[in-house]
Amino acid sequence: MTSEPLQPVRAPARRTVVAAVGATGLAVALTACGGSDDTSSSSTGPQDNASPTDGGTGGGENAAAGSGGTVLTKTSDIPEGGGKVFADQGVVVTQPTAGQFKAFSSKCTHQGCAVKDISDGVITCPCHGSHFSATDGSVKKGPATQPLPAAKITVAGDEIKLA
Repeated sequence: MTSEPLQPVRAPARRTVVAAVGATGLAVALTACGGSDDTSSSSTGPQDNASPTDGGTGGGENAAAGSGGTVLTKTSDIPEGGGKVFADQGVVVTQPTAGQFKAFSSKCTHQGCAVKDISDGVITCPCHGSHFSATDGSVKKGPATQPLPAAKITVAGDEIKLA
């Protein structure tokens, strides 16, 4: 039996280690909070144009009994071409065109700041200036590189509910 000289093992880069630790922490947090990476569509009404979701929260004091969701607002409270941030629910609701309502996470995908302004079809993060499309959550201007995750809403009559 012959032994060969040992080759030095290269340590992973610091960024690799930090990213792995961050991903593990995120997975634990999502599991603890009931989130998931699975996507599903919402189609419960003629005006419901919600995109796929990465998980939502239900309940709350505004939940209507047996309605299956938390009432966020009235459709008339969401301006066409604009939107409204619901900080307590972590969601932003937009109305890109008349009668079309969309919802996304209000947490910027760059560094987690809450988005604030929605106008002219653009959702803006005040921390570093990222811009997202009010229609589909896609990045219009960085530094963010990932779109805002969609949230599941339903529109019934004049109410918008977080599903």
